[in-house]
Amino acid sequence: MKRNTIFLFLIVLLSSAIGFLLGSNNLKENVGTNFAHPSIQKLNRLMTYLSEDYVDKINTDSLVNVVIEEIVEELDPHSVYIPSQQRQALSESMQGNFEGIGVQFFMQNDTIAVVRVLEGGPSEKAGLKSGDRILIADQDTLHTRGKSNQEIIGKLKGPSGDPVRLTVYRKKNDSVYTFDLRRGPVPLPSVSSAYMIDESVGYLKINRFSQTTYTEFEKALSRLVNQQMKHFILDLRGNPGGYLLPAKQIADDFLSSGKPIVIVEGNNGKRERTVASSSGLFENGGLYVLVDEDSASASEVIAGAIQDNDRGLIIGRRTFGKGLVQQQMPLGQGDQIRLTTARYFTPTGRSIQRPYDSTKRKDYFAEVQERYDSGEMKDPSNIPTVDSLEYTTPNGRKVYGGGGITPDIYISNKDTPEEVWNSYLLRSNLVDRFVFLELDRNYKKYSFDNAARFFNEELPFKEEFIAAFKKYCKENNFPVEVNDDQSLLNSIKAFIAIQLFNENLYTRIVNENDSFIKKALSQMDSD
Repeated sequence: MKRNTIFLFLIVLLSSAIGFLLGSNNLKENVGTNFAHPSIQKLNRLMTYLSEDYVDKINTDSLVNVVIEEIVEELDPHSVYIPSQQRQALSESMQGNFEGIGVQFFMQNDTIAVVRVLEGGPSEKAGLKSGDRILIADQDTLHTRGKSNQEIIGKLKGPSGDPVRLTVYRKKNDSVYTFDLRRGPVPLPSVSSAYMIDESVGYLKINRFSQTTYTEFEKALSRLVNQQMKHFILDLRGNPGGYLLPAKQIADDFLSSGKPIVIVEGNNGKRERTVASSSGLFENGGLYVLVDEDSASASEVIAGAIQDNDRGLIIGRRTFGKGLVQQQMPLGQGDQIRLTTARYFTPTGRSIQRPYDSTKRKDYFAEVQERYDSGEMKDPSNIPTVDSLEYTTPNGRKVYGGGGITPDIYISNKDTPEEVWNSYLLRSNLVDRFVFLELDRNYKKYSFDNAARFFNEELPFKEEFIAAFKKYCKENNFPVEVNDDQSLLNSIKAFIAIQLFNENLYTRIVNENDSFIKKALSQMDSD
């Protein structure tokens, strides 16, 4: 696959996922709209003329949407128009749960094949398992051609408490079962993993900042502290942000009373300064924060607070560089706008927002490619710095504003764009689906029923898995070159873990040969 195609695909992912920092957990409901404003009056007149006097019948709603989209395009890259049809998925991700039965599925030969039963959901409690085929929901036959994923999701999701009877075929037993369950809240955890690496080192990964993040974090961190943790690795890699409040709360757990966390400046020029309380869960002990070029927004608030207070070490690569705060506001008819309403600054006064041009949004989200082109990904000496944006931490370290958080310890990425793409694929839905199909076809051959043993032992049938994956890619015309059998086997083992056990085990397997974590562990030995 060509380099430009690779990055175009990654840019699309980034622009839809990265860089939002919501200043409030609630929508702004009472919008003080000044209908006397001349520009609003002008638009109102135009829409009235189009509706009542134009020669042809037109859809004025669609025209309004076009106008809104074009206005938002003229703003900063992080102000976003959210049509009503996209709102639910975004809301579920940010509130930390959704209502339904709690399964992830693939369509396999026009049948719903359960890939993963989500922890804490109704399906797990009822006894559904990975590999089950859902044939009927109440009286609706689901194993028919032509049904879209959205139609099927509509049959399975629903308000909490609503009953549903599922008819399920279980291939391993060659039997059909009936499950009566009630739809309910299904957790969408933002703390995806937390465990002790050894007797003194704890690890925790946050994948986004939702309404439930701090509750999840506090519970997991308390469990690690109770296991006599002396060093803590907080993994914020790939975390695009979310709500500001949990980022403040998490930083507070690491900082002693009175230490500054973040400064937020509104459009009126007033600044609000947040400082730490006296009740932090881990104010002492080694702290290592992992970041990369996809760590943005709320992730950068935490990294900035730790770095500017000399509390711990930031390890990884320069973060995304997003110093703007948004508020989500209703527009009517279910539509919303996520509007930038403030800027934030790290404790030393740094703005880490990258420069942007409202007419070049794609270039803004493609900036990671420039880091490859400039040599920054391989060599931190190529990181751009501006002398006028130099700041000093209490211990005298120099830090810079204007473009993300530069880590204290840099992890070079010497991969070519093609290698980056290949690595992405080995962590993607591609391997996930392959693993499901391979386990499903050979369920008598593969028997993995003990999580601890599975983690500690080497993956069996290695040659068979590699050969099967190469055959699968060839048959489906997937552009994957397997140059590193061990990385492929590690990915296969990880996806077996998440399908049969849990996400925590998945992350532990992925992390076994992780260079960021190895660097943090080696730093502990020298501190």
